[in-house]
Amino acid sequence: MVAWANAEALAATVATGEAHFWSRRRRELWHKGATSGNVLRVRGLSLDCDADTVLVRVEPAGPACHTGAVSCFRPEANGGAFLEL
Repeated sequence: MVAWANAEALAATVATGEAHFWSRRRRELWHKGATSGNVLRVRGLSLDCDADTVLVRVEPAGPACHTGAVSCFRPEANGGAFLEL
């Protein structure tokens, strides 16, 4: 999945060992799995080359996608379309 994180979300992630994100729509901290139980246990954090993206390696306790799918990235998510480059 892809999600937004700010300094508060990253600090909460490091402090708890579970993924936290920032909801731009709700303008609040979001603890992944707080209501569903499908938390993401953090196994590692990596910054990209210019330190503006964080890759969070996790062990999921259940589906990552809000639809109940294991992943948000699957062919049927966009009607089977695939962008050819």
